[in-house]
Amino acid sequence: MPAGGPKKFSYSELIDATNNFSNQIGKGGFGVVYMGKLNDCRVVAVKCLKNITGGDADFWAEVTIIARMHHLNLVRLWGFCAEKGRRILVYEYVSNGSLDEFLFQNVKQETNKPVLDWDIRYRIALGVARAIAYLHEECLEWVLHCDIKPENILLGDDFCPKVSDFGLAKLKKKEDMMSVSRMRGTPGYMAPEWTRPDQITSKADVYSYGLVLLEIVSGSRNFSQLDSKVESDQWFFPRWAFDKVFKEMNVEDILDHRIKHTYDSRAHFDMINRMVKTAMWCLQDRPEMRPSMGKVAKMLEGTIEIIEPKKPTIYYLSED
Repeated sequence: MPAGGPKKFSYSELIDATNNFSNQIGKGGFGVVYMGKLNDCRVVAVKCLKNITGGDADFWAEVTIIARMHHLNLVRLWGFCAEKGRRILVYEYVSNGSLDEFLFQNVKQETNKPVLDWDIRYRIALGVARAIAYLHEECLEWVLHCDIKPENILLGDDFCPKVSDFGLAKLKKKEDMMSVSRMRGTPGYMAPEWTRPDQITSKADVYSYGLVLLEIVSGSRNFSQLDSKVESDQWFFPRWAFDKVFKEMNVEDILDHRIKHTYDSRAHFDMINRMVKTAMWCLQDRPEMRPSMGKVAKMLEGTIEIIEPKKPTIYYLSED
């Protein structure tokens, strides 16, 4: 990538690189992703954006800012195309796909992904926390991700996590991003304040991260009911997990059943305990009760003490 910023690709170059956009490898709220290969043989992920406003110069300025965000756990942006109204981003290709493909496997899936062990899961959780902390606290430009979920966490060859789609909310109009009528994110991962006339802050990302952290531990979607004894209209995954860990003192009940047999309380208890306690702090209903992402990373590292969190509530529903 040139020292002055990201490379500006022509649309014809990207047609050639992607074989006329023939190999779709992903699709999300911001657009469709295709695999491509540049003239220098680098494999890339080419994202065709939708609903992006502003002129070419504005787009270039925003993309240049995003391209300067360098962190081990962020996907690298190599270039873009702004031609004839098109808005396309060119990223590094991350070989192992997204975290959801490893966490939520089912018999219908054709691919055989390995089951991630506890140490890899912890490394993924910590790497993602550090990446989001970088976006919130270390960038010259303050960046909200607005869509933290397993589909936006990619895994490299060594399962090094890389957060994708960061900064894309910046390419939208700022008033859109803050408007409750135009909510950002994915149902199931959105913080409660998105449903209220509150200003959206970095703590919305913290909440979404807390849900992902519980999913890393459990291997289940946070909106999948794991306990038949609970009425479906009363099901709230964080509250159920809190009771298992802090009331019943039985952390094994929330562990991914595929690797529960590998759980060794001597080797893994401290690590899993930190992950669950941290998740519960992230999932506090009130944004001001949640830690910053920088503090979240320290909690996972074990460099600061984690006091017992308050039980997460279903938004403003009162406790029984």
